[in-house]
Amino acid sequence: MTAMIDMHAHWKPAEVADALRARTKEPRIGRDQDGVEVLMSRMGAQSLASAFDDVDTHLAQMDRLGVEMSVLSLLGTFCWIESQPVEVALPLCRRVNDGFSLICQKHPGRFAAFAALPLTDTPAAAAELERALGLPGMIGAQLPGNYFLTRADAEAVRPLLEVANRHRAVLLIHHGPRPGDAFPKVAGDTDNARRRNGTLDMQASLSSVMVTLCLTDILAPYPDVSIQVHNLGGNIPYEVERMDHRSLLDTPDEELPSSRFRKAKVYVDCNSFGSRAIEAAVSLYGAERIVCGTDGSAFGVDWTRKALADAQIGEEAREQILHGNAAAMMARVAGTVHAERAAA
Repeated sequence: MTAMIDMHAHWKPAEVADALRARTKEPRIGRDQDGVEVLMSRMGAQSLASAFDDVDTHLAQMDRLGVEMSVLSLLGTFCWIESQPVEVALPLCRRVNDGFSLICQKHPGRFAAFAALPLTDTPAAAAELERALGLPGMIGAQLPGNYFLTRADAEAVRPLLEVANRHRAVLLIHHGPRPGDAFPKVAGDTDNARRRNGTLDMQASLSSVMVTLCLTDILAPYPDVSIQVHNLGGNIPYEVERMDHRSLLDTPDEELPSSRFRKAKVYVDCNSFGSRAIEAAVSLYGAERIVCGTDGSAFGVDWTRKALADAQIGEEAREQILHGNAAAMMARVAGTVHAERAAA
């Protein structure tokens, strides 16, 4: 069984526990009716024993499931730290990033990580990305997908793209709000709210992200950055035929969207999707542009392994997705960091 590199493994860091205790709105740490501390969020109350991740537990899960390396990133319910005023966000992000790096140092070869950034202040975010990329194990940063819904939206993160490009770093573009965005779009009391937010809206938003990244010139000045979009880049593998059809009718002299998606240097991960979707993604993007993602859960690993085993894509493609593509992405970052350290 080929060992998996999991490029999409979310983490719940205990480093922000004191900050959660100081908060007056969710997510926050409060006490239940018995006086016991619990993490309170829109998902309900959760025991502190399971509210944060534990390295030894995660390593045991990785060993049991055949995961060689997990690339850690903040779980969405912890990304609130990035949207606070910079004087609050920056110390919290530094604490998280230092914690990620410490995990990587203590367990070489088993972990890498995406940095958290103080997104309310772009110069501070760029400076923290620069600092974080000098820490052992850090390979890039996670950014909210709403920054890439349109080309105009993406202008705001050019300073981060510049830093990432210089370091040959990886940016994980994950569905989520920019500071100040209303989120989620569908209220919790709506019928099927989780289906609407967690699949319908998420996938549509990721499709828009891919259109921005692949069908505009926003990435042209940054040839050395590696971009990863989760969940197979939204619904593009299924919608691209319609895009091509409309393009032939509306703009017949324009290169077809399918060709542009195939040429673009954007990776997607296969988190939460089944074999038929993976086959469609391989057909559109090519196996060399797909990596593994599981959200960091045992359920996610089992689901992804089964989906890849069942997909009719061939063993070479399966190995690329499970291991080879991610290893090559991270080697580019490590090589740059080592070269910079030697020059210093």
